[in-house]
Amino acid sequence: MGLQKASYEHVLSLKCLVCGKEYRPDDVDYVCPYHGSEGILDVQYDYELIGRRLSQGDLLHCTDYSMWRYRALLPLRADASLPPLTVGWTPLMRANRLAADWGLKHLWVKDDSRQPTGSLKDRASALAVVKAWEKGANVITTASTGNAAAALAGLCASVRQPNVIFVPQSAPSAKIAQLLVFGSQVLLVQGSYDDAFELCLLAAREYGWYNRNTAYNPYMTEGKKTVALEICEQMGWQAPDAIFVSVGDGCIIGGLHKGLKDLHTLGWIEHMPRLIGVQAQGSAYLYEAWINHEDVLTKPPIEAHTIADSIRAGLPRDRLKAMAAVRETKGAFVCVSDEEILEAIPALARGCGIFAEPAGAAAYAGLLKALHNGLVHADERIVILITGTGLKDVPSAMKAIEQAGTRAQVVEKTIEDVRRAVGQMNSALRRSSPSPP
Repeated sequence: MGLQKASYEHVLSLKCLVCGKEYRPDDVDYVCPYHGSEGILDVQYDYELIGRRLSQGDLLHCTDYSMWRYRALLPLRADASLPPLTVGWTPLMRANRLAADWGLKHLWVKDDSRQPTGSLKDRASALAVVKAWEKGANVITTASTGNAAAALAGLCASVRQPNVIFVPQSAPSAKIAQLLVFGSQVLLVQGSYDDAFELCLLAAREYGWYNRNTAYNPYMTEGKKTVALEICEQMGWQAPDAIFVSVGDGCIIGGLHKGLKDLHTLGWIEHMPRLIGVQAQGSAYLYEAWINHEDVLTKPPIEAHTIADSIRAGLPRDRLKAMAAVRETKGAFVCVSDEEILEAIPALARGCGIFAEPAGAAAYAGLLKALHNGLVHADERIVILITGTGLKDVPSAMKAIEQAGTRAQVVEKTIEDVRRAVGQMNSALRRSSPSPP
């Protein structure tokens, strides 16, 4: 069969991560009925069947440079309609200058800020739209700190799909603006992300809306895993040694893990990269659980606070998958302060030309912390995953610039004033010199 003909029969079941019970895909919509919202399900595939239908050689000739090039590895029916926005196949670039700054030999940056709405969450939302169509849903809903909401809003706008978004009132104004521009119905919740999540669950049940919520809808992991498939394909199927990613709810690192497991099971990569999850100091639920060997099913919520709103979560909803991702790959969780995150924004931008939001820059801050702690070594092949653009949170970027002591100069409308300004900036210009790749 060709790349566009994978049928739904390659999905064997949905397996509960708490009790191990398996369900046919049509028997349950979201979670294990015996465990409520804690009963997170994982999609189980028939890899033997997939291996007969798709090979690395097939991908060499595939001209669909989007996440849908991997549709044979996604829970889609053969005749599934797809939204028109191009999601996926974002660049993986060598970061030679950043590598040299820290004595690293091999460093890449996967830039998912290039997605249509500016974040990796477009991958999950694209799949959510398709699955909602399968269910015949009239309305799709989600709760989000901003990025997942913007992703859903943008994908829904591309197909005129009605949607309702629950967002904490404290979300950055740029993210709220995205929702309204796309025409979403927006409910600003006077509370935390966790409050918005619970309210969204209640409303979805009451009105029969299709629920896109991370770690509640099992298919969101499957959309996000496509970033791992891309990384490995873009590296010629030579998997990296370690991947750094910021972690809030845990769905992205869980998606990375699932994609890597898919490839390893198919025999397309020889080893599993270590997954390094980076958490903000004020929202370090999973880091604390990992360090203290706590059971994340019984560990109570924490009071979360961090400037990196995209990874602010008092109770990570995909904590089972996130913890498994780190433990099963012999990875680690790393904790960084808000100050370290802010420092990473201009450092990353000046080192490789990528402007990341705080949560995206946190991955780079985590790499620096891991180097300091001896968790990675100079000769390892390392990838940093940038999950969102800095344009989503310009106030934080300005705060980072102020923290770095950088400012713009005001000049009058005369060449003499420009000359004075250039004289003051000459030392900075001398410190910088072109470094062709």
